[in-house]
Parts: sequence; C-alpha cells; structure tokens
Amino acid sequence: MPIEYKNIQIAMIDKIKALLQEVENMHAANAGELEALRIKYLSKKGEISMLMNDFRNVPAEQKREVGMYLNQLKETAQQKINELKESFENAQTSNDEIDLTRTAYPIQLGTRHPLSIVKKEICDIFGRLGFSIAEGPEIEDDWHVFSSLNFAEDHPARDMQDTFFIQHSPDVLLRTHTSSVQTRVMERQQPPIRIICPGRVYRNEAISYRAHCFFHQVEGLYVDKNVSFADLKQALLFFAKEMFGADTKIRLRPSYFPFTEPSAEMDISCNLCGGKGCAFCKHTGWVEILGCGMVDPNVLENCGIDSKVYTGYALGMGIERITNLKYQVKDLRMFSENDIRFLKQFESAN
Repeated sequence: MPIEYKNIQIAMIDKIKALLQEVENMHAANAGELEALRIKYLSKKGEISMLMNDFRNVPAEQKREVGMYLNQLKETAQQKINELKESFENAQTSNDEIDLTRTAYPIQLGTRHPLSIVKKEICDIFGRLGFSIAEGPEIEDDWHVFSSLNFAEDHPARDMQDTFFIQHSPDVLLRTHTSSVQTRVMERQQPPIRIICPGRVYRNEAISYRAHCFFHQVEGLYVDKNVSFADLKQALLFFAKEMFGADTKIRLRPSYFPFTEPSAEMDISCNLCGGKGCAFCKHTGWVEILGCGMVDPNVLENCGIDSKVYTGYALGMGIERITNLKYQVKDLRMFSENDIRFLKQFESAN
C-alpha cells in the first residue's frame, strides 16, 4: 500500500476516535445547547458529514475498517443526542406535574349538545331501516333548492323576505331545507336510493322563542320500484315508537308541499299526557312533528329518474322540534346561546 494512502487511513481513524471521545463526554445545560451540539455533529455541514465526504478518498481495501469507525461515531452521536433530549423532556414533565396556579376543583368534562344527541338518535333509527347519511353544501343554487323541487317561479320561498340570497344574487343562496341534498344525490345516482340528510338550514325569520334564522333538519328519501305510501307510513310509525316510546301513536293529515304528491303532516300522540289532552298539545292529544309524502313525478324527472319506473317517498323534520318534544325545551334560542347551565342538563343523555 502506498505511504500516502496509509497516512489517509491513519489520519481518518485518529480523527474519528478523537470525535468519538468528544461525543461520549458531551453534555448540555438546556435545549438550546443541545440543538447546537446536534448541528455541530449531525447536520449536513457537521463534523460527521465532513468525515463522510473525506471517506471517498480512503482506498477501497481500507473502507471496511474506516467505515466501521464512522458508523460507530454516527450511532454514538445520535444516541447521545437522544438521551440528552429525553432527559430534558422528562425534567420538563416533572416540573409540570404540579401547577400551583391550578384551581383546586377538577376540570369539568364537556358534553354533547342536545341537538347533536337527538340528531344522532334520529340517524341511528333510520340507519336500522337501511338509510345511509348524505350531506351537501349549505351555500346552494336556485336549481337544487327550488327549481328541481317543483317550486313555482312566484313561490313565496323565493322572496328575500323568506330566503337569504348571497349578494342579492337570484341564483346563490343559503339553503332553506336539506332537500337540496336529495336532488344532488338523485342527479348522480340511479335508484335504489335510501338516504337521510341531516344539516343546518337558514330562513329569513325574526328570532323568538319559537323561531330562529337558522335551525337544523333531517330529511329522508327512499326511491325504488313499487315504493308506496304504506311503506312511508310503516317507516314513520317505526321512527315514532323508537324515538318517543312503544306506546306512541301517529296520525297523518293531508297537506301540500311542492315536491310531494300526495303530501301529509304527521302528528304523534302527546308524550306528556299520553294523548289525553294538556296545555302542551293544546288539549288535542296530538303534536305535529314532520311533513312527508310521495315524491312528485316532476321532481324525479328533473333529476333524471324515470317516474314511470320508479316511485319514492320523502320526509322532513326539524331537529329542534324533536328535541323540544323529547326534553321539553320551550325556547329555541337556548340551543344557540351556549349557556353552560342549560347544556349541563344533558350530561347523562350522552
């Protein structure tokens, strides 16, 4: 071996041993000093990287020996840095275990919002009937909210007094119901379709104990061959009994909606008086909870579904309304005021 290559090998090994001694003895008083040591030894321009560059000049027959020393140095440096870092983290954790400024009372756990509790229960009930959840945008266009759902051009819902339009645009608005999700699903999917659409909706109404400018809905849609009103009635009866109790009765009254024909409003027997009559049900024994009906053939055709082959039913309810009935909350504004005293009452409902 030429003397000059032998000298390179010896010089490299001596330098590696010297650095190894430094690394084994290094210490840091804080995280800043530790980072400086990491940069000095392990960064791209650090001591070990410079040795890696010099390693290219080592003769091939000596690379194995020198490489072993280099790997030992790199592993030792990394291990030492990690040990020092871990010691700082443990020390920090130990100091944080006792917070002298912390209150003597334990931190209170939060709870689900009552609307979230009821929405989940509604979704679970319809999930047992085979419905899947579908969601869509809250900022919508006229077609999906009104036109595709058979609303007339002069329908009051299209007025600014009832609907929030974006920058006075007649085509962009905050959705007034989650039926817009149903039309989007029907446009991109052929039957069978069995979905529920929970979400927030907006209407230009004065805020009071019984109304708000935003609220929450769950709407359902089932489209397939030979779907009948009897199927709708059985689904509604199952929902009412699961939500309000096995003794609950339902009543369907004729109504009108642009997107269903025939249409109906559904009442349930008052869960406070058992149908006998009280102030809550205005002594009728019945409380209205939702609207429903068979999907109008025009709506199916607007969404690209053959109304001569398929039929379907739709239903929609306000989550606030169901929550009111379930928990006797008399003021809608309480759902959005974030009063801790009110929300704490639902801890056991989780």
